[in-house]
Amino acid sequence: MLSRFFRDFSKYFKYTVEAAKAALMSEVANSYLNWIWWVLQPICFTFIYAFVFGAIFHTREEHFIPFIVIGVAVWDFFNGMMKNSVRIIRSNKSIISKVYLPKFILILVRMGVNGFKMLISFMIAVVAMIITGVTVSWRLVFVIPIIIILMLFNFAFGCFLMHFGVYVADLENIVDIGLRMIFYITGVFYSLTRRVPEPWGKYLTYCNPIAYIADAMRKVMLYRETPNLWMMLIWFAISLILAICGIVLVYKNENSYVKSI
Repeated sequence: MLSRFFRDFSKYFKYTVEAAKAALMSEVANSYLNWIWWVLQPICFTFIYAFVFGAIFHTREEHFIPFIVIGVAVWDFFNGMMKNSVRIIRSNKSIISKVYLPKFILILVRMGVNGFKMLISFMIAVVAMIITGVTVSWRLVFVIPIIIILMLFNFAFGCFLMHFGVYVADLENIVDIGLRMIFYITGVFYSLTRRVPEPWGKYLTYCNPIAYIADAMRKVMLYRETPNLWMMLIWFAISLILAICGIVLVYKNENSYVKSI
């Protein structure tokens, strides 16, 4: 299965890139500001969140603005991938019913779209870091493995949601409710380890991969700290195993998806 996966990935890589570009352009095709919205949207939301959680709820985190941008960037990527994945087969029925396309390619296309938006948010975070005087360190090298874990985890769960979304009509609503619950225990606008008494704050951070990834990203970008490397290795291994299982599951059932929808 894995050798087939890599063959298909290589064969359809160019299609994946072009499809992601087309999806991005279609999102802003009829707007006056066009691609500028990809920059304006995260900036506007950052100011809104900073006002609500900083001025009203009195959230106090060091380097608060880039703290928010990083948390929102990681969450939006995860949230978007989960919501897109559960309905991705039905949304692309017109394509997969006419030509053969490895179904995991649909996940990779959405990862390209959401990943591009996340990249813009991280660029905004860097600008905010410069403005607020954040001093960086060599620990920025950990950004790469953290991003790899984020991508791998989302791909893995995306494959499972894509598969079961074909057969369970109510899964989209269930996922939406689950995401709302996960949002509040991810620490998008605050640090779980500081707000929740020990050891529960640490448990919530380490047992929630998105909370851990956001926390690790903030540590290396804002606070010049080394993330917990054991947890990084554990979540990489879990994500890799889930990704392999997801690939096998999709390959075994992809011929039945069109018949089911």
